Amino acid sequence: MPFKLGTPELLILLTIVIILFGVGRVGKLGAELGKGIRELRRGLTATEEDEKVSEPRDIS
Repeated sequence: MPFKLGTPELLILLTIVIILFGVGRVGKLGAELGKGIRELRRGLTATEEDEKVSEPRDIS
């Protein structure tokens, strides 16, 4: 049996999280999660650019 989360289930889950942790902590958690994802994307992009730059050249 597959486990599916629809909109009502997500809203209930979000409500429970807000009740347990409070609006302030949930907001801070979301901001930190966004910063982490942004840094991950920057790191992946920088790695791809480094690989393109460091391709060997034939100078014979």
